[in-house]
Amino acid sequence: MNTQTGPGQTRQIQISGTDIELWEGGAGRPVLLLHPGDGFDARAPYVAALAARYRVIAPSCPGFGRSALPKYMKSVDDLSYFYLDLISALGLDDLVVVGLSFGGWLAAEIAVKDTARISALCLVDTLGAKFSEPMTRDITDLFSWPQYQQAQWIYHDEKLRSPTYGHLSEDETVILARNQASFGLFGWAPTLHSKHMHHRLHRINVPTQLIWGAQDRVVSVDYGRKWQQAIPGAQMAVIENAGHYPQIEQPGQFTSALEHFVNTFAGR
Repeated sequence: MNTQTGPGQTRQIQISGTDIELWEGGAGRPVLLLHPGDGFDARAPYVAALAARYRVIAPSCPGFGRSALPKYMKSVDDLSYFYLDLISALGLDDLVVVGLSFGGWLAAEIAVKDTARISALCLVDTLGAKFSEPMTRDITDLFSWPQYQQAQWIYHDEKLRSPTYGHLSEDETVILARNQASFGLFGWAPTLHSKHMHHRLHRINVPTQLIWGAQDRVVSVDYGRKWQQAIPGAQMAVIENAGHYPQIEQPGQFTSALEHFVNTFAGR
């Protein structure tokens, strides 16, 4: 089934025996867009901005959107191997992988394993690594609050901190709940990180950019600097007046920062 959504098209495909929802739009250099923990929204302005510059491939992660969730898939490590299969099955090369929050964690898990088809990596306010001692919190525990209160931590703009859901259709409400359940499954224990991640970041061997919201209250800019120090040659761009989702709060600055990185550092 194919459906038009904004500047692109959504379809169902099968990867390694698993049916997933895939949005694709635009033309040019391929960008694999990995969504945050609340799922992919093709209507977000930054999606159209990216599709105006690149060929954007945005799967809904297994368990999110309308993608199936195999019983064996229980960790971000499991997801990373699935995505390596997806990259191969779709014949993607010279690929720029852009990971947003939870998607950044997934992007890093992919990159520490295999970058043969990846030419550049962009991690946006990424989760996934634990740098401090066990009793020091690096990442705000979003699961301490119900889904409707998580926006208070995610956004800098107070107007975005109190979302309402009455306008959602029944289908959209089910997807919202499903996304939150899958986010919990993959990020619950240990909370929003992999125990091995910080020991493996040196394996990332492609140009890497970190984009960070200056007012992020989920993972601070200082936490982002630790990612930058751990990944050889990583660049970092900090966007003012943005929290954990700079692609939502400052889509123009986000797109410009990514485009500058791709044009300057991500050689073909």
